Amino acid sequence: MYYTNPILNDLVRIFDQNARSGYIRLDLNENPGGLPQEFIDNVLSDITPDFLSQYPETLHFTEVLAQFLNTDISHLCLVNGSAEGIRYIIQAFTSENGRVVGVVPSYFMFQVYSEMYNRTFVKVPYNDDLTMDVDNIIKEMTNDTQLLILLNPNNPMGNVYSEEEFERILKVAREKEITILIDEAYHYFYKNTFIEYALNQEHIFVTRTFSKLFSLAGCRLGYVAGWPEGVKLVQKLCTPHNVNAFALKFAEAIITNPEMLSSLISLYNEGRNYLIDVLDKNGYPHKGDAGNFIFIKPKTDAKLIVKRMKEEKKILIKSYPNVGEFGDCLRVTIGEKRFMEKFFVALKELDVE
Repeated sequence: MYYTNPILNDLVRIFDQNARSGYIRLDLNENPGGLPQEFIDNVLSDITPDFLSQYPETLHFTEVLAQFLNTDISHLCLVNGSAEGIRYIIQAFTSENGRVVGVVPSYFMFQVYSEMYNRTFVKVPYNDDLTMDVDNIIKEMTNDTQLLILLNPNNPMGNVYSEEEFERILKVAREKEITILIDEAYHYFYKNTFIEYALNQEHIFVTRTFSKLFSLAGCRLGYVAGWPEGVKLVQKLCTPHNVNAFALKFAEAIITNPEMLSSLISLYNEGRNYLIDVLDKNGYPHKGDAGNFIFIKPKTDAKLIVKRMKEEKKILIKSYPNVGEFGDCLRVTIGEKRFMEKFFVALKELDVE
């Protein structure tokens, strides 16, 4: 008898296969400017036939990354984008029908992976003013909860957690034996990080990616940081040779080049400061305390603006419905100033009452 997994029949997935070449890409939180061409050419200059023909060797890069993070390799697992690490943590640390708690809206794959493996995903909604009350999270941390998922900063809301808030959450998690996963895909856009907890305590994971500030979304590379025994379990779920050699080569070139990292951060900050300034001057309410993205409340129809931006201006952005007191709004990736200037000129032209 042929068999198909019944869970997959009702699993909601959205696959965006639209061609995006030639557009200013402000829709998926990538770096629209990418890395400098000279830097790319330099990294690729020593590619050899051997490099291409052999399987990726991960030990060297893991050691480089461990040194970068001031830890050792037993605390790290390389993954094919942080989404892979998230998937494996849900697999390894929750059971069939197990209770997984996460805030919404958020990165949708937390819910997808939970449902894919027949877990119970419990949603903690944001307040109408787009803030997250930690008490609402703690209220859902019941005795039968197995995993709590936090994002710091959160996509798409841009909120963050203070040290005091996290300590409150951690205290309850310890009492009720709940594993914590903190996704820090956007940590370079916010100075506070909780990775030291993952490196020094048990049952805390941090996932990170090289897709955002590091501008390597096309290479697919991320990592899981955690306590050694937990990391071993995640590694057991990884497919052989799950990260590619080009990703490792580019990531090493970036993290061993402080000037490149500083330049990427500086360009982002310049673009963010410019955009916030012109939004304020032109009366646009906005929300996004951290991360390389921002919610903007338009003066007219958000969906129509997204459509016209693509068709008339070759700029890709997103709209979100019913975002608290903002209602229907725009979500825009923050990039270099030159891209923010083009976006705002287009917004002023299209968003006319």
